[in-house]
Amino acid sequence: MKQQTVIVTGASSGIGFEVARYFLNQGANVVINSKTASKLEETFQQLGGGDNLAIVAGSVSDKKVGEALVQTALEKFGSIDVLVNNAGIFENKPFLEVDEAYLDRFLDTNLKGTFFTSQAALPEMLKQKDGVIINIGTPLVYHAFGGAPSAAPIASKGAVHALTLQLAAEFGRDNIRVNTIAAGIIRTPMHGDQVDQAAGLHLLNRVGEVEEIAKMVYAVAQNKFVTGAIINVDGGMGAGHQLNA
Repeated sequence: MKQQTVIVTGASSGIGFEVARYFLNQGANVVINSKTASKLEETFQQLGGGDNLAIVAGSVSDKKVGEALVQTALEKFGSIDVLVNNAGIFENKPFLEVDEAYLDRFLDTNLKGTFFTSQAALPEMLKQKDGVIINIGTPLVYHAFGGAPSAAPIASKGAVHALTLQLAAEFGRDNIRVNTIAAGIIRTPMHGDQVDQAAGLHLLNRVGEVEEIAKMVYAVAQNKFVTGAIINVDGGMGAGHQLNA
């Protein structure tokens, strides 16, 4: 089987780090990205710093960063087979307190980052007549919580879900697949030390682990008959949640 080249955005911690590690362990070439250069260099060393690993620092909200990721993948490894649009931000803020600058933060990173990095990768995938884009979404797009006001990030993630379907339709005949993994609450630095308090939001009554997302990302990348899918890896959050007495 051909050695795959994978781009992972937002790879310096959490889900992105584990996805990059998982693909490396499966023998793939991996190009990782993070906004902060120093943190990305640390990640490079933590992942072993081998010849099958490359780095590109910068915010994916800047279209040039996506272009640099693709260029690096091509120059170093000769192809781009999998793009994992993982970079994203999430916060809670009441809807009536959201101003334009705050909303733009989420649209820039979550939506525009996914949009323009995909736009950079797709021409090469079209040349190859092969490729897969995997976005990271959330079941909260369809399963809202009144006690956790998050209209800005959820609106941006909802747009990512919609973009997934449209790109799958537009490029399916070219053997390019586009899917979203909708992750539940996962134990990552973004969620802090109190993450287990969110266990009851999942039918399994626990939060998820990063490797559970990484395994699904890898499985979707390998399965050539999956496209246009929003796949919940969420402990049942999208179906319902526990009522804690």
